[in-house]
Parts: sequence; C-alpha cells; structure tokens
Amino acid sequence: MAARTREQRLQVMLTPQELSEIDDWRFMQRMPSRAAALRALLKLGLASQGISARFTSGSQDFSEGSSKT
Repeated sequence: MAARTREQRLQVMLTPQELSEIDDWRFMQRMPSRAAALRALLKLGLASQGISARFTSGSQDFSEGSSKT
C-alpha cells in the first residue's frame, strides 16, 4: 500500500440534515468512512466545475470503479 500524503486537516461544521444526507450517500456508495465520502463528494463537485485536472490524486480508501451515482 502506498504511503498517504494527507498532511492537511479541514474542519467542517454541518447541520444534522447535511450530515444525514452525506451518510445516506456514503452507505449507498459503500464508502468506508465519512472522510472518504467527503473526499469523493469534493472530487465530484470539482469535476462538475471542470476542475478535476487539478484534483487528480484518487482516494486510497475506496475503489472509484465501484461508484453507483
């Protein structure tokens, strides 16, 4: 397994509804953690804005091929 280079921490405050929606999406996608789900959602959001070229490192926490969006 490759060494992870995640050196930055991001704290996010969410409403109970936002957290519930993230958890629902996470479980539908079979994501291993909330952190992995948030990284995937950030990547999807950036890609939708055409920014995916700058955000190319994939998460090691899940297989991108298993996404069921």
